[in-house]
This record gives sequence, C-alpha cells and structure tokens, in this order.
Amino acid sequence: MTVPVRSTRNLTIRRAGANDARLLAELGARTFSETFAANNSEADMADYLAAAFNETQQAKDLADPRTTIHIAEVDGTAVGYAMLRSGSVPAEVRNDKPIELVRLYVSQQHIGSGVGAALMQVCIEEASALGYRTLWLGVWENNSPAQTFYRKWGFRQVGTHIFQLGGDAQTDLLMERQITSVRR
Repeated sequence: MTVPVRSTRNLTIRRAGANDARLLAELGARTFSETFAANNSEADMADYLAAAFNETQQAKDLADPRTTIHIAEVDGTAVGYAMLRSGSVPAEVRNDKPIELVRLYVSQQHIGSGVGAALMQVCIEEASALGYRTLWLGVWENNSPAQTFYRKWGFRQVGTHIFQLGGDAQTDLLMERQITSVRR
C-alpha cells in the first residue's frame, strides 16, 4: 500500500515476512534507542535491547500467528514499524474484542512526516478487518509526545502497568480506543 506523506518521498507500508527478522532487529533497536536512550541508563537499555530486539526474538514474533507487523519504508528504506498482537488483555481494558498495539516506532528523522499516522491508520484498518473492536496499548508515562499522538487518534487512559526496562520497573499508561471507523 502506498500512502501519501507530507514530503516529496514515497511511503510504502508492507506486511513484514519471515525474511524481515534481521531488518526488524536493527530497526527496532535503533528506533527504541533514539526514543528512550537519553532517559535511561546504558545498562538498562543494553539489557532490554539484547532481549527484545535480537534476530531470534524477531523471528519468533514474525512466526507467531497472533502477531502482525507492518513496516514503513520511505524510498525503499525502512523508517518505522508497527506490531499488533492478540492475546492476554489487562483488566483495565474493558471494551469489546481488544487487540494490542504492541509497538509503533518511527525513526527520529521521520517523526512528524506522517509515517506514524500512516502506520496507525494501517493498524486500525487491520484490526477492524480482523474483527477487533478495541485497540489498546501501553505508553511510558514520561513519553509526552507519544501520549499526545495517541490522544489525537482517540485513545484514552484506562489504567497503568509496569514495563520492565532492564532493571528499571517503569510505569506505562494503558490507553484504549474503540474501532468504530477506520478514519480519524
């Protein structure tokens, strides 16, 4: 799917396949580091990156039938991705038929260019097509730009949970939105 963005470059969003494990490991580690390294210890970041963004873990995620991953490419270069996963749901998420937006990361140089919005649109459309009626996520309490982005897309806070980053137990806000339509 080709999506227009606020630039002269072409944005393509495609479903990730089994051969994308290495790409997702690199892209995930890079975008996560760009977003969170300045506010966390090197040791905690290293522990989390090694566990969450290794190629083996990415291959497992890609093989999991409950998981869907979309990769955003600008002029053929991967600049972001989003991951949806069905499964266990926190008690605070109460709307019908929920699915989790596990990750939505965009490289720093493309934030504000429409890549995140295009990925969110694809996730909402995918969730709707799969019959889900609620999209939920966790976002770090100290990540105000992401919270603002999610609120713009109709998410509201419904609770909190702990996100373990290395040895640091951090608080994430749990947010959800109903999928009543596929357009913002």
